[in-house]
Amino acid sequence: MNFFKTKQRTPPDLVRGLRDAIPRLEHGAPGSESRRKASEDIIKNLQQIKGILYGDGDPLPEVIAQLAQETYNTDLLHLLVVNIARLEFEARKDVVQIFNNLLRRQIGTRWPTVDYISSKHEVIFAALAGYENEEVALNTGMILKEILRHEQLSKILLYSDQFYKFPHYIETTTFGISCDAFANFKETLTRHKPMVAEYIDKNYDRFFSSFTTLILSNNYVTKRQSLKLLGEILLDRANFNVMTRYIANEANLKMMMNLLRDKSKNIQFEAFHVFKVFVANPKKPPQIESILRRNKDKLLAFLQNFHNDKEDEQFSDEKQFLIVQIQGL
Repeated sequence: MNFFKTKQRTPPDLVRGLRDAIPRLEHGAPGSESRRKASEDIIKNLQQIKGILYGDGDPLPEVIAQLAQETYNTDLLHLLVVNIARLEFEARKDVVQIFNNLLRRQIGTRWPTVDYISSKHEVIFAALAGYENEEVALNTGMILKEILRHEQLSKILLYSDQFYKFPHYIETTTFGISCDAFANFKETLTRHKPMVAEYIDKNYDRFFSSFTTLILSNNYVTKRQSLKLLGEILLDRANFNVMTRYIANEANLKMMMNLLRDKSKNIQFEAFHVFKVFVANPKKPPQIESILRRNKDKLLAFLQNFHNDKEDEQFSDEKQFLIVQIQGL
């Protein structure tokens, strides 16, 4: 029996202990005693912090408040995300759990950690930059996903130049990381619709020149997901102005007509859902009507035989509607 129980460490002690241990990972050679000790201290502090946040019974609000305030005062969240690749496998998982728990912390209508990160943009960008390291990309991807739930944080990313790194991460990483990056790219563009609609409206040319690189990707999965996402964006009521601009552009129509003939049936099908918006528009600009009229016979012959094996009533109705529209040109 231990009569000499060590004094319970306070939240500020734990945060400072963790903050002091991280830089020590650089001291000494890899595998040295000093690095091993630093790693042990990090694991111990992370587990105790996690114990406070997820502990048995109801965590004490005043203890959690103290812990949270100390993480803000010491910029611990940024330090953890930036150094996550140096940590042990289990410690990385602890970082994700601690970060996301603090991010979900709500007091009345306030989200203290969201407010803190709103003034520390580098935390968001560090989570996004995790896609550059395949060892930690899925950990930082989980943090980024939680960040994007909050409109004021999502807006910071969307309105930054960093947002345009998404296509690079989607196109150049391994399959699992690419899928994760695409999921967070989609989350940025579909969760907070009025805010995103306003952004795309103001940054239309830059946004679509970047987005089009994904639609024309040589990677089948990226191409299909991007086309599907484009259809969702254009058909969302919030994006009415964006849709109107998109379907008035000849290059966009030609791109969709080419994709209707893609060798993949799934890509043809996704392209159809964008193409139909051009045809169904009751106020077609002259240049769009002219292209459709010039290709009228080819389009009618093509659509008559397009995906006839598909047992999908809505698709059949939409296809029939397009045929009638094109016949009437």
